[in-house]
Amino acid sequence: MKPQLYHTPVMLRASLELLSVKPDGVYVDCTFGGGGHSRGILSRLGDEGRLIAFDQDPDAVVNEIEDPRFTLIQANFRYMGKYLRLEGIRQVDGVLADLGVSSHQFDTAERGFSLRYSGPLDMRMNPGIPRSAADLINDWPEDQLAILFYQYGELPHSRRIAKAIVRARQQTPITTTEQLNQICAPFCKKGFEHHSLARIYQALRIEVNQEIAALKEMLLQTTALVVPGGRLVVISYHSIEDRLVKVFMRSGNFENRTEKDFYGNDLSPWKPLTRKPLEPEEEEIKANPRSRSAKLRAATRTHCS
Repeated sequence: MKPQLYHTPVMLRASLELLSVKPDGVYVDCTFGGGGHSRGILSRLGDEGRLIAFDQDPDAVVNEIEDPRFTLIQANFRYMGKYLRLEGIRQVDGVLADLGVSSHQFDTAERGFSLRYSGPLDMRMNPGIPRSAADLINDWPEDQLAILFYQYGELPHSRRIAKAIVRARQQTPITTTEQLNQICAPFCKKGFEHHSLARIYQALRIEVNQEIAALKEMLLQTTALVVPGGRLVVISYHSIEDRLVKVFMRSGNFENRTEKDFYGNDLSPWKPLTRKPLEPEEEEIKANPRSRSAKLRAATRTHCS
């Protein structure tokens, strides 16, 4: 499969400019996918530069780049620090993460990511992990499902949705996207059915893949990995991720706790480069509608530890 068909890189120009690639630098692409961002980074690296990319989806291997400066690691980016040490790398000049689901994952019905296709309720970015979305839907208690839909889907009718799911699974196991859509349809706002269903899928996907925990672990590692003056660039696709990234880039933690020295100077290990998140231009959205919800934030590593 051609890389551009696998996944179109979102906000490529802006992300590369904010990453500020040095020809002899060492960089990390946390979400390789179709390799669009990686190819962009490599185009700016010299012979002495190096790029390490991560992707937990084994399907992404088909896009691996043949370049002596490039290494693809088949693992979740939450283990970034460990794998970089195995590569002999202690610090890097920049980290880029384009979060979310690739076009390939959305468009492959059997992966179960898309509400548009009839397929199994899977949603695992790494098919090797044991728990699928169907497992959650059929095994979790009603209260736990309601909390999940409210917390990660921000759905106002989360309890009613959970109740309907539990009632339906008592009759027959819920194993397909089509079944889930039919059960949840009555609770979707008229005219906004797709939007509401997408939030249900989002909540399930986040939990199945432990996306929030993985994002937090990755971000916390960047403080030790990125050299002073280095860059962190993150593209997120929903408000839950964006809030975490915003707070981390401002304070270096997730409690929004900004430490200051005796003189009142900010001791945050990061300085935001984007006061507000950058969003795709209309031209890009027309060419790639899935970029519509993207928000890009960037920060530079300060000299504070």
